[in-house]
Amino acid sequence: MQEPTFLILTALAAQPLHGYGVIRAVDELSAGEVKLRPGTLYGALDRLAEQGLVTVDREEAVEGRLRRYYRLSDAGAAALRAQVERLRRHAAAAEIQLGRRLGGALSFGLVSTSTFGTVTG
Repeated sequence: MQEPTFLILTALAAQPLHGYGVIRAVDELSAGEVKLRPGTLYGALDRLAEQGLVTVDREEAVEGRLRRYYRLSDAGAAALRAQVERLRRHAAAAEIQLGRRLGGALSFGLVSTSTFGTVTG
């Protein structure tokens, strides 16, 4: 899963959002490292909808324009959970390898369970 897709699904995990809300949430979640353009976002949302990972929650007219809200589907939540677990495993492996590279001179100790699960270094 590409990082922008991961962040879009993450943005939609808590609540339905319209396109601009997704762009702002991704910017915030990535600490400004990922900037989605509207064309990129809507292309991704269409692809994710085709894959059944997001659905249209509702549409409303705002100042004469249609605003579409998207939400994470159950399949999207499962895909996001699987990716989170995959990233945790990869981050834990990277920490172990970094510890070995430094000859054990740097000990990572226990990784926060809220971020990566419990892993000994």
